[in-house]
Amino acid sequence: MLGTMLLVLLLVGQVAQAPPDSRLALDDVARVVEPTGPIQCPKVPLVSYRGDVIRYASPLRVNPDFRDRLRRFEAVVRDTAIEIYGRAPTQILHLGSFNCRRIRTWPDYLSEHGLGNALDVAGFVFAPLPRRATLPAELPKALARAFRVRIDPDWQGTQGVAALHARFLHALTQRLVARLDIFRVLLGPAYPGHKNHFHFDCAPWHIVEI
Repeated sequence: MLGTMLLVLLLVGQVAQAPPDSRLALDDVARVVEPTGPIQCPKVPLVSYRGDVIRYASPLRVNPDFRDRLRRFEAVVRDTAIEIYGRAPTQILHLGSFNCRRIRTWPDYLSEHGLGNALDVAGFVFAPLPRRATLPAELPKALARAFRVRIDPDWQGTQGVAALHARFLHALTQRLVARLDIFRVLLGPAYPGHKNHFHFDCAPWHIVEI
């Protein structure tokens, strides 16, 4: 059903029912490509971005418009983490941004990664609690040390610290889905091939399958 929805959106050129002021320069770039053989990705502006609110584990190559969306994303991550853990992560773990390739399940179409318009998030790194800082009383003492939150396996956590990590990940994605000014496509473990990461992009259509 999701694949059919994606195909229909691509064919009719629907722009996610987004408000006119949310249009991006990349919305007008053609995504249709030959299903086999070498591909040439459109020449679009790309910048190196390390993160302003929260750093990424390694620099990203992204379109400037997408960089602006990432700043908003980082702010949501920070605020959600402070509510759950009492502190923000120091790094966002990722599996890549720019990558000139097709959509694996729809080879007739260019991946948003090929436009620097997508990010795959694998998890978050939290530093040890600063000296003299107090861990919120309701949190397990183990969280005073450094720790990581991973989409796999923490998305399905049900007990102890893993359950807390699951709470963070689910709260984060719920807030991102509600924020139409950040991402248009949000995919996660519910979507095939995304067990270990979230895929976020700003394609000219709207799909949520977390």
